[in-house]
Amino acid sequence: MTSELPVGARIRYWRRRNGSRSQAAIAGLCGITEDYLSKIERGSKAPSLEVLVALAREIGVPVAALLDHHAPDEQHHPQHTAPDVARVLMGYTIPCRQEAVDPTVLRERVEAAWRLWQTSPTRYTDAAETLPALLADTEHTVRTHRTGNDEHARRETLRAAADLYGLLRSYCRRTGRVDLSLLVADRALRAAEDADDPLRIAAAQWNLGHVLLAQDETEGAEQVATQAAEQLISTPASSGRQALAGALELVAVTATARRRDWWKARHRLERRAQPLAEQAGEGNTGWTVFGPTNVALHLLSIEMLAGEAGEGLRCADQIDITRVLSIERQFTFTLEVARCYDLRREDAAVLVHLLDLEQLAPEDCARSPLARQMATDLRRRVRPTYRRQVEALAERLGLDRPPGQPGTPDWQSGSEWPIAPTVASSDPTAARIP
Repeated sequence: MTSELPVGARIRYWRRRNGSRSQAAIAGLCGITEDYLSKIERGSKAPSLEVLVALAREIGVPVAALLDHHAPDEQHHPQHTAPDVARVLMGYTIPCRQEAVDPTVLRERVEAAWRLWQTSPTRYTDAAETLPALLADTEHTVRTHRTGNDEHARRETLRAAADLYGLLRSYCRRTGRVDLSLLVADRALRAAEDADDPLRIAAAQWNLGHVLLAQDETEGAEQVATQAAEQLISTPASSGRQALAGALELVAVTATARRRDWWKARHRLERRAQPLAEQAGEGNTGWTVFGPTNVALHLLSIEMLAGEAGEGLRCADQIDITRVLSIERQFTFTLEVARCYDLRREDAAVLVHLLDLEQLAPEDCARSPLARQMATDLRRRVRPTYRRQVEALAERLGLDRPPGQPGTPDWQSGSEWPIAPTVASSDPTAARIP
């Protein structure tokens, strides 16, 4: 099927397909009226995010299945977010604690999780082990201090929660759960607003922009980023403000590039993002990794997407990737260089860079659709000289079996387009939001 369905029609489709339960039954379980659900399905009412999440839970599908406008028969999106992370996010099996976590301890744990996510070669495995308990403790602590009398503890807890939800946005998106990514992006924004923290509000809007990019909502992403950057003007001048404004500009740049307006993307990068990078310097405010190197990486991404392989490689030669200690950013850089060589059909260079990717971050390599596609294409055309190495790589990536099938570890599957402005990684020692 190639037709497109609105949200209401998709809700009706999945409700009938997954058990054919009545509108009254589903509506009652979701806390809404049968008439309201009927109006949603007919398209005369738009469900809120909370209602959409509740409907997806009761119907038995991810929220992404209700948000994606393509016909259901076209959807084949295996989910690979760790089950414990998903359960805690959706409110299931949250461990009970006798006492709330001290805000200082909670802050240290969140920062440690961010460092792990941004620097560990096995970050997906590590995150699956770390995030469930940390998320449960954070939400319990937020609930405890929301009604308490300690205003300082309340704000510090909310700040830690906003940062953690930002990490979860990246994790969920990269593990195929854009629905959960949208959920935690919204929670990050609410926590930052409740903490009355302008820089964290901007960081949360940067996260929301990335979710919209993942959904190919480029105009929405650009609008969110532009408005957030304008709101920052009223905050006191600081390197943190400059960095977050620059990170938001990169979201807008990427949205423009996704629409294939290469000239406008390059122009905005040069006129808006570049000056902010020079003012802010290399850093990691809000875990955005914004700085001159990140701006240069985005220029490489633009040229790669535009098919300008030669210009992309020229840009790559000007980048000192060692200035960014993030494994994720190093991975993205190497992946895009490999793609430029792939466009030029320089197979030996493609193979060398794919092997570098595997050594640098094996979980990211196995999850990357672009890396997997390049390896698949390489198998079809490679010269006999390199065939043994290419076949061995393909086997390690699990290319002889579809991602997500038995025999393939969960971390060997996922969905992410490299430019999808992956700026959420960085030097763990760099500056953060105070």
